[in-house]
Amino acid sequence: MPAMSSPTRSRSRQGAATKPAARSAVAALTLDAQLCFALYGASLAMTKRYRPLLEPLGLTYPQYLVMLALWEEDGPNVSALGARLGLDSGTLTPLLKRLEAQQLLQRLRATDDERRVQVRLTGAGRMLRRRAQGVPAQMAASTGCALDELRALTATLHHLRLQLAANDEATPADAAATAG
Repeated sequence: MPAMSSPTRSRSRQGAATKPAARSAVAALTLDAQLCFALYGASLAMTKRYRPLLEPLGLTYPQYLVMLALWEEDGPNVSALGARLGLDSGTLTPLLKRLEAQQLLQRLRATDDERRVQVRLTGAGRMLRRRAQGVPAQMAASTGCALDELRALTATLHHLRLQLAANDEATPADAAATAG
């Protein structure tokens, strides 16, 4: 006659089976297991590392990002610039005002539609680009990573940003279902 498993024995087997899952769930709630924390810490470290490089240029890190976008494409309207940088107008406008006060850019109202404001570099803003040209190489060197590693990491982070933006409309549960 085959041995029948007792309810006690079944429960202990089930408990053993769920323990790794429970440990995994608990481990998922640790700070170091969070992608967001790793990104946050890396962002803080990068910004701190940029500070001494940008100080001689008279720029903060967010101002540097604005200047990078304008050196790439001069003359966008404020909304296009905000979209390119991922900044809303409440964040972007004070940055533009400070850069305008430093005479690095001008904000000009469009003649055909006064609601549209175009952002253009001044001569000083264009000249600042020459002084800033060494910043990317200095930053790359300060990471201690190989150039191929930095390119791959940059591509991965751009992909992550696009994925997150694409899922903005979805609920977290919907996003998890489509990822799996």
